Amino acid sequence: MTADTGHTGPIAFLDLAAQQRRIGPALRQRIDTVLEHCRFVMGPEVQELEDRLAAFAGAKACVGVSSGTDALQIVMMAENIGPGDAVFLPAFTYTATAEVPLVLGATPVFVDVDPLTFQIDPQSLRQRIADVRRAGTLTPRAVTGVDLFGQPAPWDELRAIAEEEKLFLLDDCAQSFGGSYHGRKLGREATATTLSFFPSKPLGGYGDGGAILTDDEERAELYRSLRTHGEGKTRYEVLRTGMNGRLDTLQAAVLLAKLDGFEEELARREEIARAYDAGLAGAVTIPGRVPDSASAWAVYAVLLRDEAERGTVQDRLKSHGVPSAIYYPMPLHRQPAYRPHHDGAALPVSEDLSTRIMALPIHPELTDTEVARVIAAVRG
Repeated sequence: MTADTGHTGPIAFLDLAAQQRRIGPALRQRIDTVLEHCRFVMGPEVQELEDRLAAFAGAKACVGVSSGTDALQIVMMAENIGPGDAVFLPAFTYTATAEVPLVLGATPVFVDVDPLTFQIDPQSLRQRIADVRRAGTLTPRAVTGVDLFGQPAPWDELRAIAEEEKLFLLDDCAQSFGGSYHGRKLGREATATTLSFFPSKPLGGYGDGGAILTDDEERAELYRSLRTHGEGKTRYEVLRTGMNGRLDTLQAAVLLAKLDGFEEELARREEIARAYDAGLAGAVTIPGRVPDSASAWAVYAVLLRDEAERGTVQDRLKSHGVPSAIYYPMPLHRQPAYRPHHDGAALPVSEDLSTRIMALPIHPELTDTEVARVIAAVRG
């Protein structure tokens, strides 16, 4: 994965074509097997993938679903979260985390984040819970911790708060499957953990896909029912209102092929992150680390001094054939869709990060030469 070719053209922010060339035979074999048996919905590969994901994370059960967003929705549906309920979640994350409570009629309550690790801030969470209880119009029901950019949220503190406040705790691990916390693979830090297999994720499919991890077998059975229209023991026994949220067999096949080399890819991502740390220190603010953890490095995000400097650096990178991205250009509480639901609380860290953050390429196909080019371009 690190062979240098001397190529000096544009660097790919994400290079799925190169990955496909590397693992092509295994991919084709897996896909051809599905084409032969033609069980395109809930074929045997889905169960095989569920078993392997659960074993990887050390969880008792895994339920494959159609996307990371649907994973969040199924978990919240299982808890009967709806109108009048408050779901606490970070303001600095992807929209899916916030849209699901609204789809179910609940209200997302936005929480600020740590300025260096970008993870949800426990102190801000306590304050936001107090705000909601004081206002008295919503019932605090759940906390969604997001393992942002590959790193874990501060789960020890989040569990303590959830227990004290009697809140359901959910781990949105869409970006961070493969990461670890206190030596444990992510997947068991909350009552339920949701995964996304969007193509850009460290373990990504060739389309949408997701999964739910849990140690609660009764909840796992409920998730299986909800992903398939609320079915009971037979297809035409409908026990509850569910949804069509199944994981496609072809996506499961792709993920099984990728899972074989997943640990090696995680190790390469860590190598690149450490090279960036060493090469960029002093030029930008490198990402802070959550103590006693390992990142899956879905995103390597640095901070510039201000928005003007970020624009200057991005222009320079582009001129050198180096891509960059901004995750996220606006915190959720300021997005048009969510502003009407926000109580007006100031979330200064999330607002500041959006003006200064910039993501650099980090994927297993990057060569050492390309990594050096990225560093040189950032440093100018």
